[in-house]
Amino acid sequence: MANTRGSKDSERSVRDGILATLPSLRAFAISLSGNVDRADDLVQETLLRALANIDSFEPGTNLPAWLFTILRNLFRSEYRKRRREVEDNDGRFAETLKTHPEQNSRIEFEEFQQALAKLPADQREALILVGASGFSYEETAEICGCAVGTVKSRVNRARVKLAELLSIEGIDDFGPDQASRAVVAGSGR
Repeated sequence: MANTRGSKDSERSVRDGILATLPSLRAFAISLSGNVDRADDLVQETLLRALANIDSFEPGTNLPAWLFTILRNLFRSEYRKRRREVEDNDGRFAETLKTHPEQNSRIEFEEFQQALAKLPADQREALILVGASGFSYEETAEICGCAVGTVKSRVNRARVKLAELLSIEGIDDFGPDQASRAVVAGSGR
């Protein structure tokens, strides 16, 4: 009986860990895909794959890193499949679907998103994982499948480029939003 209870506690722990990671997974998926609907699909597929392969997860290891790795691999696979698709490259159709912002913070956020989108994918990915999702350089290296030094270099180059694109000379140049500050300025990890 104790074995059954331990198993249920373990399942509950994994379920709670997955639920706690969902907002960060969604934010990462949005930053990768640039599209909320695609991001939601990516998160859903990530959860389906995680549940289908839950036996390969080792309890006690880093569940968020495992989930982020699945999501990243799904995105890369999807990207390879979609790169031949022709989308709204000039943005004319998208412009008809947008409403113009009325608040400065909204404008700043859109400028930030545009600048973030201009970064090379590997730099953007590392920056989002370290700066916005709170992963350590080591965890990010594991997720991205590269060396810790490579992650540090990518994050540094991404921050420098973002500051350049946004004309930021100091942290006070970029509003009160803590998440954006963490991405641009870093947390000193």
